Amino acid sequence: MMINQFNIRVYGLLVADGKILVTDEFRMDTLMTKFPGGALAFGEGTIDCLKREFKEELDLEIDVGRHIYTTDYFQPTKLLPSTMQLISIYYLVTATGPMRFPTTDIPFDLPGMIEGAQCFRWVPLTTLTEKEVTFPIDKKVVCLIQNSNLYAK
Repeated sequence: MMINQFNIRVYGLLVADGKILVTDEFRMDTLMTKFPGGALAFGEGTIDCLKREFKEELDLEIDVGRHIYTTDYFQPTKLLPSTMQLISIYYLVTATGPMRFPTTDIPFDLPGMIEGAQCFRWVPLTTLTEKEVTFPIDKKVVCLIQNSNLYAK
């Protein structure tokens, strides 16, 4: 397997009332649960990327806080047509305005299995486990959250 490209993703960990926001999506014929965020564009910084992604997906302005984790091991992409080295960067984020985006309590409560279908849901930090998310790097971040006091009140 020849890998000669990076795929850089930036994600925000948004917590409110003891719950963390996740997104359930249908992309590339796959159901997935991950944290909100997305691909870094050329010429864009990681903070600007995260602010753009939250505005596009949630119509939400955010402040980007502390860096939490950057992939520190080799992880190839799994779903893309060509295999790339995946690098994911995670930050704590806070909403700077009202959170008016729709949410659900039902996993994969999607409007249909169409490419790009997406819904958001809050998961209590007290019940958050690796099983809640799809991808290996997100699973590692969940372990970091479980073993830290990031969200202790």
